[in-house]
Amino acid sequence: MISIVNYGLGNIQAIANIYKRLGVPVQIASNEEELAEARRIILPGVGSFDWAMTRLNQSGMREQLEKLVTAEGRPVLGICVGMQMMAKRSDEGEAPGLGWIDADVRRFDEASFTQQTRLPHMGWNDVRPQQTGGLFAGLETDARFYFLHSYYFAPRSADDVLAVTDYNGEYASSVCHDKVFGVQFHPEKSHQWGIQLLKNFSEL
Repeated sequence: MISIVNYGLGNIQAIANIYKRLGVPVQIASNEEELAEARRIILPGVGSFDWAMTRLNQSGMREQLEKLVTAEGRPVLGICVGMQMMAKRSDEGEAPGLGWIDADVRRFDEASFTQQTRLPHMGWNDVRPQQTGGLFAGLETDARFYFLHSYYFAPRSADDVLAVTDYNGEYASSVCHDKVFGVQFHPEKSHQWGIQLLKNFSEL
């Protein structure tokens, strides 16, 4: 069972609909009892870092979520702000993150941009996996995903970088540490590439 954490933020139904079309068992978990059934977890997110952390803390599911991920090693996929919440902190706010990956979330340095496009980073862009198979199986070449963000995930270890994207320089658009996965883009808005990635996660 894949459980999508419903703490009030993210394109939850769009993700659930993709799994239903794929024939993958999925549920939207809105409390700790429902979340406890998860074999794999998706942590979506949109909006600001502090607001997302506040909503998660208020949901009553954080303790169960931490237990499943850190103590029991259930695979988890963070999407957009859901990925950023996995870091220790963010330039966007004051709240501490979940700290599942040794990383900070930083704002793009717009003053250094040499291209006309500014922030947010919005629209389609290439994603280049740093390894074959796994979350990016079948997506090793020519994969494009939909982005909408002004902050990026900066892991301290290069070993945690799963894929990169160029936006005035390369940054980590996907990360992985043990069974903790994150993608900065929105697979639920990324057509066949996003469907393939969500399918891959269900099979990890």
